[in-house]
Amino acid sequence: MQTYKTIIEPFRIKMVEAIQVTTAEQRESHLKKAYYNPFLLEAKDVMIDFLTDSGTSAMSSEQWAGMMRGDESYAGATSWHRMRNEINELTGFEYILPTHQGRAAERILYGYLGGKGKTFISNTHFDTTRANIEYSGAEAIDIVIPEGTQPSTEHPFKGNIDTEKLEKLILEKGKENIGAVILTVTNNSGGGQPVSMQNAKKVKEICKKYSVLFILDCCRIAENAYFIKHREKGFEKKTYREIAQEMFALTDGAIMSAKKDALVNMGGFLVLKDKILAAECKNKLIITEGYATYGGLSGRDMEAIAIGLQEVFEPAYLEYRIKSTQYLGEKLKELGVPLIWPIGGHAVYLDAKDFYPNIPVHEYPGQALVCELYLKGGIRAVEIGSVMFGKYNENKKLIPSPMELVRLAIPRRVYTQSHIEYVVEVIADLWNNREKVKGVRIIEEPLFLRHFTAKFERIM
Repeated sequence: MQTYKTIIEPFRIKMVEAIQVTTAEQRESHLKKAYYNPFLLEAKDVMIDFLTDSGTSAMSSEQWAGMMRGDESYAGATSWHRMRNEINELTGFEYILPTHQGRAAERILYGYLGGKGKTFISNTHFDTTRANIEYSGAEAIDIVIPEGTQPSTEHPFKGNIDTEKLEKLILEKGKENIGAVILTVTNNSGGGQPVSMQNAKKVKEICKKYSVLFILDCCRIAENAYFIKHREKGFEKKTYREIAQEMFALTDGAIMSAKKDALVNMGGFLVLKDKILAAECKNKLIITEGYATYGGLSGRDMEAIAIGLQEVFEPAYLEYRIKSTQYLGEKLKELGVPLIWPIGGHAVYLDAKDFYPNIPVHEYPGQALVCELYLKGGIRAVEIGSVMFGKYNENKKLIPSPMELVRLAIPRRVYTQSHIEYVVEVIADLWNNREKVKGVRIIEEPLFLRHFTAKFERIM
């Protein structure tokens, strides 16, 4: 059978949304008004939006059709039962709590499990996960394997948790003080890198040994299953869905932002094995999110989630999703652009520290790069470095993040190859003129999740 290099989008475009093409002068004005923070830009002024892949997917005709039958009953809606049955079949968990998005599930679970003196351990906590944990007074510790913090190092599963460090930390902190071990698949803040099944099984073994709760952050579980099938021995003949189900079976619970691998614009859920813990979380859900059979979601949302959780495991979709992302990364690597390698599932991560070696970490090279991406090409991306994860010591001196990255998160089923080719051209231009760029300084910032609302100014 003949195979071709070109990976076509396995869909046809049925509706379009106009992109407002801006000039360099207009973008300079827009970015200045946004205090050099792309989060503060108006979306209409963005040409290619790679800020996040969360909630930005294009839904299918089947999902839109499903939304028309959405049952908006307050309690026991048929749409809830349809979504619940789909989640139960996929995850195997009995206790299922719907939420309006993933961070709501994080707040409910980690708010209950956390508090002063508690420790949560992960390969890499995502920004909202860390914020919800630290807001409770607990600490969040990242222990990805060493290769996971080395951008150019080759490793098939750079998202793996360091299991030797995990066991040492549990013994050091005391098992009774561990709120949970959280395995994020794929490892978003670490470059969208996958986690192997072998690693998940070892984490399960350690957690069981010390009676520690094992939670899966599963928002990109289908993308992670793709990498397991194609990189880990023994999974070649299993379907992507079967691989995901095997990973769910290792855990005590899972949190999902359905805005990623459920292919929807809003929604999430929390699933748990323990009846008592689930009851406590349900109480919090009802107080803060809504009744237990809608949890802040409309019936329309639940219909779309139920269908999206099926579509995301279709082989043609996953092949397109992973390979189209890799296409962007490979094109940039050919140009010599420093990035995390190998390419992950949902995004390409530029290594801003090597892109702008002339900019010290306290002048935030990643933030400088996201500004240049917008100024040069109208592309919106996000810094994942010392703006997002940096902290201050007692002398107010920056403790930098291990890596200074810029994430180009690609929305699902939204952009075509010509958009990607344009992005490559813009980044090539930035790379060829990188010596001219200077850093930025923070002039205003909140206590938590500062990257969302912080204000910057250029260093002249």
